[in-house]
Amino acid sequence: MDIVGKNLAQIEEFMIANGQSKFRAKQVYNWVYLKSVSTYNEMTDLPLQTRELLKEKTNLCSISIKDKQVSKDGTMKFLFEMKDGAFAEAVLMRFDNRANLTACISTQVGCPMGCSFCATAKLGFKRNLEIDEIIQQIFLIQADTGLKVTNIVYMGQGEPLLNFDNLIGSINIFREQFQVGARRITVSTCGLIPQINKLADLDFQSTLAISLHAPNQAIRSEIMPVAKKYAFDELISCLKKYTEKTGRRVTVEYVLMKDVNDSVENAKELAYAIAKLKSNVNLIVYNQNEKSPYKKPNKDNVLKFKYILEASGKKVTVRLERGADIDAACGQLASKAK
Repeated sequence: MDIVGKNLAQIEEFMIANGQSKFRAKQVYNWVYLKSVSTYNEMTDLPLQTRELLKEKTNLCSISIKDKQVSKDGTMKFLFEMKDGAFAEAVLMRFDNRANLTACISTQVGCPMGCSFCATAKLGFKRNLEIDEIIQQIFLIQADTGLKVTNIVYMGQGEPLLNFDNLIGSINIFREQFQVGARRITVSTCGLIPQINKLADLDFQSTLAISLHAPNQAIRSEIMPVAKKYAFDELISCLKKYTEKTGRRVTVEYVLMKDVNDSVENAKELAYAIAKLKSNVNLIVYNQNEKSPYKKPNKDNVLKFKYILEASGKKVTVRLERGADIDAACGQLASKAK
């Protein structure tokens, strides 16, 4: 049994079944979720007998850090090895003049969506991550760095909404046990309409980010196979219903790629398409990788694109590039085991 990923009631059940008190369960719970200790020996207020019991019958977690890289901007990329030998990555980002620490985590080994501009897509799809494997990414990041993660984004490897139950379960644990507020959690999807409708029915209170990346069906279907199943206009309509039902604004993510989707005409078309959608826009300057033919747009095109969207009344940010020198930026996660 892995301790990380279990709630207090589950730890209490284990302790009682093994002749320990509920009080000991609370101590273990605090060491794991409030202090992120990486070994049972660090749980210094537990009797030696209790620590030995835990070592014998449980693991703290089943995944491990295979590799860690640190960017010149301070971004950290973690390569995690699962108990079956599979790999997934997560990224820890710190921004200047902000107290927040944002962790970008994975929900799948590889990804089945096949977006042409994404390095992760080249891996293909292996499997979903179990709920414990999702949670343990944050635990190990905190244990390794001694830092408290304040914001979590499901934007690593995989399509989160294809691992729906484990996604929702992990969010609940992050909120209740890691004490990360709902508004500090963001889930990114390439636009799976049935699952977005399920989130709306749950009155989802975290931020939903939509990887749109195109202003129309023609361009989107060229770079994102999902558009062939869920058409552009159908997705926009779904998102409008989602915002009406939840009262929550969505974030439109848009990767700008030179001569693909970065023209003035593209900006105007996007502004029109999302004019009535309650949304903010996050522009992402394409991060080149060795497996993709796409290029970065020039700075003038980025500024023009931003200006046109702002002029239409949208709040627009250009995402800061973080960790590109260690292949930790958006779209670069490719699980390179060393």
